[in-house]
Amino acid sequence: MSPLSRPAVHQAASLLLTYPDSGWPTHLHIVRTVVAQLPLSDSQLLLRRFCDAVADVAPLELAARYVATFDRSRRRALHLTYYTDGDTRRRGASLARLKGLFRKHGWELDDGELPDFLPAVLEFAARCPEPGLSVLVEHRAALELLGHALEKYRSPYADVVRAVCRTLPGPAPADHAAALRLARNGPPTETVGLAPFPPSRPTEGARR
Repeated sequence: MSPLSRPAVHQAASLLLTYPDSGWPTHLHIVRTVVAQLPLSDSQLLLRRFCDAVADVAPLELAARYVATFDRSRRRALHLTYYTDGDTRRRGASLARLKGLFRKHGWELDDGELPDFLPAVLEFAARCPEPGLSVLVEHRAALELLGHALEKYRSPYADVVRAVCRTLPGPAPADHAAALRLARNGPPTETVGLAPFPPSRPTEGARR
């Protein structure tokens, strides 16, 4: 994918994966306009398909679907480090490292927002393409696992995650295998040292 197109895909995906509140119709209109102007690619087609699938869904109904999809199953969580670290001490270190990276590039998260929340990571990748892409590549296994879980759930949101995966450089088989291993074994369950896993619904995405 063209380096010029990648940030636009990441920004579009960030908006589409954010909880559909009262601003959703505006966000969807913006995304559809931008995506229509992108060069033809797998990512562009996947984003268009998602937008078409939800275009006639009332915001309240889509919000209910969003909650059912992402808030009621940890296998479809939007927090990337959960797939690799689970509720362990190790996850705290991963979150601190991500937060430090954001701050290094002048990025501040909203209060109470975790730095591994996928819409926030995607917005960071759109605004700071080089370090943001590195974060997404680092968490490619989590993205693959999330994509598979959404496909199994038959959610149109699978297209948005797959669109992001298509923007990542290099072959995917090794990460795909890692995602399958996580799916079979499940994430770690140690809970010492971490607060309860928060819902993703109230967050709005990162802001500078």
